[in-house]
Amino acid sequence: MFDFGILFPAVLNGLTTGAVYALVALGLTLIYGVLHIINFAHGAALMMALYGVYFLKQAFGLDPYLALLPMGAVMFVAGYALQRCIVNRASHGRDENILLVTLGLAIVLENIALLAFKSDTRTIETPYTLATVAIGPAMISVTKLVAFGGALVTSAVLLWIVRRTDLGRAIRAVAREKHGARLVGIDVDHVYAMSFGIGLACLGAAACFLLPAYYVNPQVGNGFVLVAFTIVVLGGMGSFAGALLGGLLIGVVESLGGLWFGESLGQIGIFLLFIAVLLFRPQGLFGAKA
Repeated sequence: MFDFGILFPAVLNGLTTGAVYALVALGLTLIYGVLHIINFAHGAALMMALYGVYFLKQAFGLDPYLALLPMGAVMFVAGYALQRCIVNRASHGRDENILLVTLGLAIVLENIALLAFKSDTRTIETPYTLATVAIGPAMISVTKLVAFGGALVTSAVLLWIVRRTDLGRAIRAVAREKHGARLVGIDVDHVYAMSFGIGLACLGAAACFLLPAYYVNPQVGNGFVLVAFTIVVLGGMGSFAGALLGGLLIGVVESLGGLWFGESLGQIGIFLLFIAVLLFRPQGLFGAKA
């Protein structure tokens, strides 16, 4: 059995990692909650955001944290345009078509990245990349602490938008009953595109928090989106609180799994938890029964 000096750093490390997982999952659950489809291009979009942050640093010397606003804006515009010009037009109103379109987008984006950047793994160096701070018996990376705080703040802003603004009320109306929303004058197609754009803006923020201590290559998004799907199911499809708490829980489970099974097998615990949720509470922790 591990003592407190080992368990506390592992849990703290898991929470800091889980906050970024939650940020990725929040964008996914927003898109599902409004459009009622799974966005298979989510991982590829995260990969493109990571490349964007990387090249802003390499070409202009822009610190990843200072790239937060421009990357969020670029990803929002890209998401809005993708939904309005490609996903919406190609789907012809059928959800199964949307799934195929987003899967196709993922394949296209990954292959464009492979063509442009090869399969090389790229990283950046910052003055704080290797800096750590002591919290009790734990030494935690400064980049992970910043990512933890930034992910929570970004999540709070997203929740405020959804719950307190006119756009948020329109989003919730369309998510609940799109035909009724259209009857009261809500532009449903615009709300769809806005939701897709906000979901991808979350990925722009996640990329800025990740890259100082992470890497980017054309396949990097696949691992994140697999975990994000697990978080969305664990928390409850379409539940923002579930995505946030589910991300933190998944991060802790992964960290503790790394202690028990070794670093390379740390994610076993995630998928064991995923199977247990599907067996005993398929609606998720915060989801409602159908």
